[in-house]
Amino acid sequence: MHPNPVFRQVSDTTSLGFARARGFGVICVNADPAPLCSHIPFLLAEDGTRAEAHLVRSNPIAGLLGAGPVAARLIVSGADGYISPDWYQAKDQVPTWNYVAVHLTGELTAKPVELLRPHLDRLSAFFETRLLPKPIWRVDKVDDAALARMVRMILPVELSITNVEATWKLSQNKAAPARLAAADMVTDAALAEAMRVLPD
Repeated sequence: MHPNPVFRQVSDTTSLGFARARGFGVICVNADPAPLCSHIPFLLAEDGTRAEAHLVRSNPIAGLLGAGPVAARLIVSGADGYISPDWYQAKDQVPTWNYVAVHLTGELTAKPVELLRPHLDRLSAFFETRLLPKPIWRVDKVDDAALARMVRMILPVELSITNVEATWKLSQNKAAPARLAAADMVTDAALAEAMRVLPD
């Protein structure tokens, strides 16, 4: 997380809303000789206290959970992009990179296998709804035997969230005219909009 307080003033409510809508991140746990990380879709509870997901059982993180819960961090990234100093239309500027990132820290736990099917139903419904008016794909479209084989290979997990940290680095440290001038040059629409209308 960027240490400058000016980039860390967005509320937890806004940061959790971003993470919930994004629904995809990197789960990381401590390991030797280096942290283990896995890219996963997830569902974040409305109150922001837990994230439900699943891992392939052959994933080393899933293997660690056999011994019990482990400390973990879920990293959720948003729009990002290079900012040229020319875009500020001001003197004595330097290049930088603007981005949005939310870190959700807590305890990762393996959940009972009976919770897997309801989780998969909720997860697919969450993302399929975004594709309307396309008809929503449902898990029950998969043959029972084929689904049983696939389900045996994945493990439902839950992150109990105890800490939320976020960086919204959007040129807030620049005068508004300079920030807005840079936003006009950014090609990523989501990043440009966030720079124009700073989140609270």
